[in-house]
Amino acid sequence: MRGRERSSQAGAAAKAEGLGAFRLVTAQNSTNTSVDWSQYVQPFLGTEGTVPGTAFNGGNCFPGAVLPFGSVKLGPDTTSFNTSIGQNAGYTPDGNVTGFSMTHVSGTGGGPVYGVVSQMPLVSLDGVNVLDNLTYMEPRQGNDTATVGYYKSIFQNGITTELSATSNAGIFQYTMPGVASSHILVDLSHYLPSNGGGYQSQFYANGKITVSDSGQQYQGWGIYKGAFSEIPAYQIYYCAEFDTEPMLWQTFSGIYTDPYWPADLNAEPTFSNSSTINGGPQSYLFGDRVGAVFSFASNASTIRSKIGISWKSVEMACQFKGQEIPNWNLTEVAQAAKNSWNQDILSTITTTDLSNTTRLEMFYTGLYHTTLMPTDKSGQNPHWQTDEPTYDDYYTFWDTFRCTNSLLLLILPARAAGIIRSAIDIWRHEVFMPDGRSGFYNGQVQGGSNADNVLADAYIKNLDYGINWTAGYQAMLTDAELTPYNTWDAGDPTSSVKEGRGALPDWLSLGWISPDYSRSVSRTVEYALNDFSVAQVAAGLDPTSYQKYLNRSANWQYIWQHNLTSYNFTGFLAPLYSNGTRDPNFQPGVCGEGCEATSYTYEALPWEYSWTVPFDMQTLISFMGGANTTESRLDAMFIPGLGSAVGVNGGNGVGTTLYNPGNEPSFSTPLLYNYLPQRQYKTVLRTRQTVNQYYNNGRSGLPGNSDSGAIDSWMMWQMLGLYPVVTQPVYLIGSPWFSNISMHVGSEKYLVISAENLSDDSYYVQSLKVNGQGWNQSWIHHDIIKNGGTLEFVLGSAPAMWDIGTLPPSPGHIVANKTF
Repeated sequence: MRGRERSSQAGAAAKAEGLGAFRLVTAQNSTNTSVDWSQYVQPFLGTEGTVPGTAFNGGNCFPGAVLPFGSVKLGPDTTSFNTSIGQNAGYTPDGNVTGFSMTHVSGTGGGPVYGVVSQMPLVSLDGVNVLDNLTYMEPRQGNDTATVGYYKSIFQNGITTELSATSNAGIFQYTMPGVASSHILVDLSHYLPSNGGGYQSQFYANGKITVSDSGQQYQGWGIYKGAFSEIPAYQIYYCAEFDTEPMLWQTFSGIYTDPYWPADLNAEPTFSNSSTINGGPQSYLFGDRVGAVFSFASNASTIRSKIGISWKSVEMACQFKGQEIPNWNLTEVAQAAKNSWNQDILSTITTTDLSNTTRLEMFYTGLYHTTLMPTDKSGQNPHWQTDEPTYDDYYTFWDTFRCTNSLLLLILPARAAGIIRSAIDIWRHEVFMPDGRSGFYNGQVQGGSNADNVLADAYIKNLDYGINWTAGYQAMLTDAELTPYNTWDAGDPTSSVKEGRGALPDWLSLGWISPDYSRSVSRTVEYALNDFSVAQVAAGLDPTSYQKYLNRSANWQYIWQHNLTSYNFTGFLAPLYSNGTRDPNFQPGVCGEGCEATSYTYEALPWEYSWTVPFDMQTLISFMGGANTTESRLDAMFIPGLGSAVGVNGGNGVGTTLYNPGNEPSFSTPLLYNYLPQRQYKTVLRTRQTVNQYYNNGRSGLPGNSDSGAIDSWMMWQMLGLYPVVTQPVYLIGSPWFSNISMHVGSEKYLVISAENLSDDSYYVQSLKVNGQGWNQSWIHHDIIKNGGTLEFVLGSAPAMWDIGTLPPSPGHIVANKTF
């Protein structure tokens, strides 16, 4: 294939740039395979934030029962009446429980999605309005507990709820206190609400429930709308049963309301003995609220329930329930989940260095978080027949393209390919690949068309596993040339936020994004990277178009304002109007409008975005004034107190430096010292400082939202001693945090990383051998490690100038006359 020829040529070219000779080594796995790696996963890490005991500024991580990339994420849904606290994963540490539901996302911001198909155990129906969860919400007794594949919550009223899950089914086990009767409420209109409302609010639309004569089984569907990607409607099917026959059951219905505030409408339920009840015609998106109450006798001290879900049919949901959980043993289900995590995910990166439990918990919880999303719904595509993998809940590529997808490509290549194949399949049927997607609906583009970057990264690294690269390239060309229709979104009415590059008209006619569109600065630099991605694939599949997209990737130079000064440094990305004029009041230390959708830059300051040209660091460094000035400018990023007082760091601002560890645009900044002669030691210094200051193994162990594992994967790369330069077959070298690491990089192939003299005060690289050969470059090529090998670090307590070799490449380097 031409793609393979291109990659071979790229590898040869990279060697010519200074890789030097290397001896290919297929290293053996050096780990102890008997270790239960799941013991180091802390499910509550990242569930709390800067205010102890609350989720304020937390990671929004899902702590419940789940399998890798599982469709079912079974956990509690809790209240939060502080509108500044999100509950995107359902869980808040201090909220009251309103139900345990089957579907969640993890580590996300924006409007919550899912929290549907739920059960709520009750000891009494006195004073309960089943349409008003404020009348039956329950406080918990102390903290919930969780391990991999298992979750437990104890209410103050004495009910204990235990949960476990498979890919498409879940098991509930309720231990009831000694009361006359107990009840399970099934409310089809239960979902995660958006505190304070807003244009990304989620709503119930319609539902149906059918109960068997005995009351021991029930099934049906629910339809919901809105949420982060502003979904017109998504439908989920369920099939449930109890191990105990209830002594009484009733269905109910009620007027369409928000579940938090039905009292405003004096909403009361109507109960019925009808076995089937629905909210109205299936096409009606304002249907009645429906559900059922199951009441059990006093001798039913333990009640178990199983639920299967499907995105395609009730029959499929029933099939999942029966096949994936054939018995009623919750312990067996939880053990199977633990085994799956150990075998399929956690054992892909192992170590015999078990001396530091804190680091082990940080690392393996990070690996766990990176494999919760996107959600594998293969075989359940409700919109078209396909033999391709089906993934949903891309939340979002803007968050994950910088380092999460690159990690999956190395350790889980089949998964990485499945995620890409699914994105291409979405393009086949819906014109565009997603940036964000949930409920099978594209939505909330945050910058460029960042699936392009993920595809380019995989292509240049020769990822196969059934990817149709011809189709993938056509999907990238769609992003590069076709303007999506304007969605007139309430958060940003200037262009489409659904998919593609909404500001493409400016890009094609001007070469940059003017302030006529939102996020003009950040989108200009992101579109440049997107076009570099297209060029990388075009080089192999469409050589005649290579130069066109490479030239377009240099368009970021148009908006570089060479005479703009901030904090005694000159030259920054800055807004440029369509007539070539500048904003005389623009300040690179301020993004305006909270660094959100209508700002000049999104979730980062212009100071931060001015570093984000990974494909042409050579030009960027020259624009900044050379290596010494660039070094000083990088140093300035880490000065405490230098962050702007207006929207500090933007979005999930963390700390007071210009560098923001809580948002993705700053991800590469601490590692850019590698592009400067003999400054690799500063990369080690800055990344160590960041991890030590902003990460820990506690409940508030992440600097803001996990972002589908993006924040976690950044930390993991630092602990591995490597960092990917996305869209290039290049890894920057840091310093490992474990004395030895065995990393699965293919079929029975391992990359073994060792660190001699590692200690808390000995972490600077003194020397490095790559596959047994001495190494003096601060980077390595993907070809060196893709089939396994060895990286042997010798560390010390003081910096050493070992990195005297060729600097990392700038494959997008273009000297262009694109200056205003």
